[in-house]
Amino acid sequence: MLAIWNGIAPDHEAEFLRWHVREHIPERLSVPGFLRARRYAAHGAHPAYFNFYEVESPGVLASEPYRARLDDPTEWTRQVVPHFTDTSRTFCVVADSRGHGVAGFLLALRLQASTGLCSIVDALAAAEDVSAVHLLERTEAATAGTAESAMRSSPDGSSAAILLIEGVAATPLLAAAERYASDGAIRSATGSALAARGLYQLDFLMDRGAA
Repeated sequence: MLAIWNGIAPDHEAEFLRWHVREHIPERLSVPGFLRARRYAAHGAHPAYFNFYEVESPGVLASEPYRARLDDPTEWTRQVVPHFTDTSRTFCVVADSRGHGVAGFLLALRLQASTGLCSIVDALAAAEDVSAVHLLERTEAATAGTAESAMRSSPDGSSAAILLIEGVAATPLLAAAERYASDGAIRSATGSALAARGLYQLDFLMDRGAA
C-alpha cells in the first residue's frame, strides 16, 4: 500500500482535482499490480488531502513499470506537482486489517512506532461505530530520486506506521477513536507520541477494472 498526504497551493487546487481524477489515478491504476485508489478530503485536518493506493504486493512499488511512470511524468503532471505542499509518502505493508467495506469517513493516525497496538486494534475493531480498522507499517521501496519527486519543492515526509479507522459518520467515529486510540493510549501502547491525526472524508474511489 502507498499512503500519501499532500496539500496544494490555493490557486492550483481546481486544476489538481481535475488532473488527479482525469489523468493521475487512471495512470497509476494502469501499472501492473495496482488495484484501487482512494482520495480523501480533509474534514478539519491538515494537509488537505489523503490518498492511498492498494497494490497486490510490496514489490509492485519497487517494480520497473512503476519506476518508469515516476521517471516520465506527463506534461499535465509537470504543471501540477510543483504546487504540492506538505507531502508525505509512505510505502506500507498491511500488518492488520479488520472489518469490511469502504466508509465515508476515515481517521488517519500517523505513528512513530507500531509495536504494542494489538489491544487498540482489537478494541477499535469491536466498536459499533467503526466499520474497519487497518494498521500499516512502513517498508522500503526503491523509488527515491525520481523525476516526479524532484518537482516537489521539499523532500517528502514519511511515517513509521499508520492507523486508519473507518466509519460512516464523523461524530461517533471520533468518539470511538478518542475512547480507544487517544493520544495518551497511543503513547502508552507504543512508547512514542502520536505524530499526527486527522479526519478525512471520502472524495473519490476508483478500482483497477474502471481504469
